[in-house]
Amino acid sequence: MNYHWNWGIFLEQVKAGEETYLHWLATGLGWTLAVSLAAWLMALTLGIAVGTLRTAPHRGLAALGAAWVELFRNIPLLVQMFLWFFVAPELLPREWSLWVKQDMPAKEFLTAALCLGLFTSARVAEQVRSGIMSLPGGQHDAALALGFTLPQAWRHVILPQALRIVVPPLTSEFMNVFKNSSLAFAIGVMELTFQARQMQEDSEQGIETYLAVTLLYFLCAFAANRGMAWIEARSRVPGLIARSG
Repeated sequence: MNYHWNWGIFLEQVKAGEETYLHWLATGLGWTLAVSLAAWLMALTLGIAVGTLRTAPHRGLAALGAAWVELFRNIPLLVQMFLWFFVAPELLPREWSLWVKQDMPAKEFLTAALCLGLFTSARVAEQVRSGIMSLPGGQHDAALALGFTLPQAWRHVILPQALRIVVPPLTSEFMNVFKNSSLAFAIGVMELTFQARQMQEDSEQGIETYLAVTLLYFLCAFAANRGMAWIEARSRVPGLIARSG
């Protein structure tokens, strides 16, 4: 029996409202973008800081960075979503706990962005650490010889070069943020996967629904890839060769 395609389903009204299924998908795309971009901004900021700590000459700081990476990298993202959403509020003082559970605005969105940001920050930190370690050792020594303090050497000499080196692997992490944001549906964020499940149940047109959502996820990841490729081309330093090993 041949399947009857119904691409016009997206312009039809939902059964229990006045909006269309296309509106549901557009709303889901908006939440996916919001969660992903907020998480990426957090991951990039924290990842650079933690990655730098991992290369610090102070053993305690390096251990702190390593603990951060191991904690957030080795626990499945879905489990972290549940921990932050259901468990973390119970560990707070009673008044704070009640506020988080009852009055906190955009609780699902903030929790998803925080969780995804922390998870991704551990992966970004490893990329940044690798970029720093790949630089020739003379870069650090030359900066100190010129009178830079250690923080100044990292800020003005080491990090600007290391971040240029790690743009390609960071591209993959940026693309993964969009794909991993699909797990936010588990705590009630009305992103693309959530809306797709809702549309499939309401319209009974699962094939069209999931093909459309697949295309939207692909476009998000592809846009992230092209954006990072543009940044890589603009920031590349001619002649900069990273140290192998």
